[in-house]
Amino acid sequence: MEVDKMNEADWKYHGEGNKSLVVSHVQLSRVLRFLKYPAEDSENPPQTVEQAYRQIQNTVDFSSNVMSSLLGDKFIHSGEVVKLPLEFVRQLSIKVQQQRPAWRCDKVMDIYSGCALCLPNLTSPVLHQQTHTPTLCIEIKPKCGFLPSSKHVSKDIKTKVCRFCMHQHYKVANGKWKRRSLYCPLDLFSGNRQRMQFAIRHLTEEPQNNFKIFKGGQCIYSSKEGSDDSPDLNLLLHHLRPYFMNGNKRINSHMTSKAVLNDFIQVLVDALLSGGGEVMDRRGDGRSFCEASLFNKERVRHASPGLPSDSVLFRILQTQMLDMLDIEGLYPLYRRVEQHLQDFPKERSRLQIDGPYDEDFLEKLQKCPADDDCSVEHAVTKVHQYRVAMTAKDCSIMVTLVPSAEEKDDDDDDEGPRRVSVVRPPAFSCSVSVLDLDPKPFDSVARQLRLDQKIVSCYQRTGGTLPKAALPTLPAIFSAAEREECTLLFHPV
Repeated sequence: MEVDKMNEADWKYHGEGNKSLVVSHVQLSRVLRFLKYPAEDSENPPQTVEQAYRQIQNTVDFSSNVMSSLLGDKFIHSGEVVKLPLEFVRQLSIKVQQQRPAWRCDKVMDIYSGCALCLPNLTSPVLHQQTHTPTLCIEIKPKCGFLPSSKHVSKDIKTKVCRFCMHQHYKVANGKWKRRSLYCPLDLFSGNRQRMQFAIRHLTEEPQNNFKIFKGGQCIYSSKEGSDDSPDLNLLLHHLRPYFMNGNKRINSHMTSKAVLNDFIQVLVDALLSGGGEVMDRRGDGRSFCEASLFNKERVRHASPGLPSDSVLFRILQTQMLDMLDIEGLYPLYRRVEQHLQDFPKERSRLQIDGPYDEDFLEKLQKCPADDDCSVEHAVTKVHQYRVAMTAKDCSIMVTLVPSAEEKDDDDDDEGPRRVSVVRPPAFSCSVSVLDLDPKPFDSVARQLRLDQKIVSCYQRTGGTLPKAALPTLPAIFSAAEREECTLLFHPV
């Protein structure tokens, strides 16, 4: 990109989260991610240009120096900070404003600093294979994949029901979502194919903000927060069908909806398990089953071997488990640091509260002893470990699928009976990436404790039950697809 020739007409609204807004280039496989401010600060930005630049650079450093080492650099795209013409940024802000969801407009895009994070557009990447079929990209926000076992946990329910499942009750009770998602992260992180397929089916049924599907860079399947409408599964199947017809030569080219859905789910499971490495056995780990999951343990036909050590799910799970103390055990250590900083505010820099996120920061994380020596250094490192774990709990996995090049059908013979091959599903070229790796604010620990208490209290108050209207109606296609199995030819690249 030539920064001095930037034109807002070349960019379009792509999406946004709580802290940033993303635009994508209409031709190049690039996105720009801008900071967001509360709307009341739109006239007076809360940060200087230098502070905004440093905040984005911190994100790049945290991703490339810390998360890349923990998750594996093959999964990470850290990007780079770019300085853009202010007039371009202002015009771009005006253009995308009308495309933004109303409930996101309590914050505005940063138009003052001219700083943005430039990243590859993983929803429409440039891959080696040339195909006429648009790329498929699936975004999964897996959330926390284990139950805490810390001695500091005060409520026994936290060791039996996972945070995501409890949080669903809290979100429905507060009107954030109309219906509860039946997805459970522990099923996805189990390494057992049946449980993983079960988890992805429920993500598909009730995506919320944990599951999105892009086709050729356009979002074709997602949920709208607070909406009464369920996403259109039939429309999704209409989009998916062509990807699973190629190489699936059926009589009258007919392929049932359950077969399309089943093939799609199996491709996703294979992508999440790809990467190789030693298979890590977690069968004896009592933290691998959540009592709120609807998956029946007795239905497991094959013992779970666990996750391959080089798979994206294993690396994310190991990083999440840096949260060894739970928020209840961590909070006293956070208070120790907070009191120290009140007494010695200049220590904030030495303790790397706000970075820099360099090799020294990572080394301290990895060498921190488990035993507390009552020092502020030990306490601050434990808080940093928790922050890294929280980033891993809130990251997104992007699975990009490109159908392999179509092959000529040698079985076609106009003068004889047509032979039908039932090999399915077709092969895909695949890339797996991890996004949303921003460092969590050091000062967010107190807020996390309050949220944890509210979530657990709400779950205990409802007894783990919700009104019938809050439970999604399971389409018949899901139970049918669950019974059908197939062999998958899969080529990761």
